[in-house]
Amino acid sequence: MTVHQMHHEATVEIAAAPDTVYGLVCDVPRMGEWSPENAGADWTSGTPGAEGSTFEGHNRIGEREWSVPCTVTTAQPGACFEWVTRPEDPEGPYVRWTYRMTPNEGGGTSLTEIWDVVTLPPTLRSLSSEQLAARADDVRAGMAATLAAIKAAAES
Repeated sequence: MTVHQMHHEATVEIAAAPDTVYGLVCDVPRMGEWSPENAGADWTSGTPGAEGSTFEGHNRIGEREWSVPCTVTTAQPGACFEWVTRPEDPEGPYVRWTYRMTPNEGGGTSLTEIWDVVTLPPTLRSLSSEQLAARADDVRAGMAATLAAIKAAAES
């Protein structure tokens, strides 16, 4: 269930096979190369990229930097890669990030990125509805930039 209308999906068509695209999105330490907010990640347990593995995601917005523990919840090569943030918190997980790959005609891939706030994180609870809407707008813009950058990497 999404809170505060904080759910967004964006899709890009990529001239690369689903397995190629999957290889990029499951390499979370590289996500900082493509995302305007993410600064990369460090695997902390399990087999990198496998379901149940964990990582610390590093983020930044302007001067503000923070890290968040994440757990991979779905790892289906060429089809879907997903993780949740702060799954061990009593009120978490808070946010689910999903990347779905669908083969299209001609050997390419439709890559869909999904941002779903499952439970409003404590850091956002004091924000007004206008501030939450602004945050959602920032995430949407970041997703568009991220998908464009993943497309460029996959097609190079």
